Amino acid sequence: MLEPAYQADVVVVGAGIAGLSAALRLTSAGVTTAVLEAAPCAGGRMATEKVDGFRLDRIGQLLSTAYPELRRTPGLDALALRPFAPGVLLHGDGRLHRAGIPAGAGGVRSTRGALHVVRALASAPRSASPARVPRGVLPRPRTGGAPPRARTGAPLGTAVDQARLQQALARLANVPVARLLSRPEAPAGRALAVRGLPARTVDGFLRPLLAALLCDPELTTSSRCADLALRAFAAGRLCLPEGGAEAVPELLARALPPGSLHTGVRATSVATTSVTTAEHGVFRCRAVLVATDARSAAELLPGLRVPGFHPVTVVHHTTDEPPATGAALLLDADRGGPVAHTALVSAVDPSRAPAGRALISSTVLGTPPEGVDTAVRMHLERLYGTSTARWETLAVHHTAEAVPAMSAPHDLRRPVRLLAGLYVCGDHRDTSTVQGALHSGHRAAAAVLADLGATGATRTADRAPTLPSAA
Repeated sequence: MLEPAYQADVVVVGAGIAGLSAALRLTSAGVTTAVLEAAPCAGGRMATEKVDGFRLDRIGQLLSTAYPELRRTPGLDALALRPFAPGVLLHGDGRLHRAGIPAGAGGVRSTRGALHVVRALASAPRSASPARVPRGVLPRPRTGGAPPRARTGAPLGTAVDQARLQQALARLANVPVARLLSRPEAPAGRALAVRGLPARTVDGFLRPLLAALLCDPELTTSSRCADLALRAFAAGRLCLPEGGAEAVPELLARALPPGSLHTGVRATSVATTSVTTAEHGVFRCRAVLVATDARSAAELLPGLRVPGFHPVTVVHHTTDEPPATGAALLLDADRGGPVAHTALVSAVDPSRAPAGRALISSTVLGTPPEGVDTAVRMHLERLYGTSTARWETLAVHHTAEAVPAMSAPHDLRRPVRLLAGLYVCGDHRDTSTVQGALHSGHRAAAAVLADLGATGATRTADRAPTLPSAA
């Protein structure tokens, strides 16, 4: 038999979650696909470092059970999501306050499987009236005096203000996405002032919450993207993948046909029918999908827009005396230090820490201060109400280009088809979230399949793509 004219129907350059999800959809449609990744392993920025039994995410990405692509993407049906406690904890005026608890969500427990979590939330009763917010006592282990009490009130305003916030979240959870995207667009920080909520609620709750969701401390993000983030918060639960962020790309890679993923292979140029690599020469194909980060994509596709980026620093600490916040996400309403949000991650996902140890992960947005660990420790002492002197620093992960900026005006559906045979996807083509990356891969795979047509797939689609011999 003659050697085929190409090694695969489609070559995907980049094995982040956008490229992996696109490759999985292509192979599911019978299209032979090869995925080339320059790094030693798949996953891109969704990486998890393992240190002495701890699992430490490099970027503290917050997922939501309301993300539809978590349910729609092949290979993620086995994903286990560990939800935070409903709503968030706010530290303001020296106290802890519970806020943003969706009506009917308080009874949902940690559940294995993203689909199971989403179904549990979908079946929970929802009401336009404000939920009764529980109170709890959070002990202050190392300092004297009365322990801080988690309560409603400042920084949320009066009981009437809180009711208005609950009603606004309940309405937002059910607003169609198309209606949100038709609203006038402005920077998120400016748009918040005209949302009809009291300034105290906006500054004490919405601003720190959106900064955490968008990784944008200045809230220059498009108000439409901010509305989508708030809608996901109101409609679902914030959560983490069990075992670390790497669980998402690992599941996607595992679902690919054996031999489809090639790591340690760096693409140097692309065309509509070939990819040139540094290690293995030319890889011949019928179509090429570039699924790298924005800057690497622009190097392969000159003229492609490169957005700005939001830096993210994550500081991981451990202690044998954990703070008593439970599985809550803790925000600083006063913005009195470098930490944008922090959590006792081992309470959310016990698999991330060895038995008897607690893992506290804290996220700093923007340029970190000098001596970031010391500054973070000082801030955490105020937020948790306990000494951090005996806490051990496990890692400080700084990523300068962690999250592509979505400044207004922002095109949420940037083209994935550049021309017939050449495509691009990634969170820089949609929204800068896990949902956006997966949805971009979905759109790109659909465009490739449409262009290849029913006869575009190789007859030997069950054959693993072959890699040219190393040069």
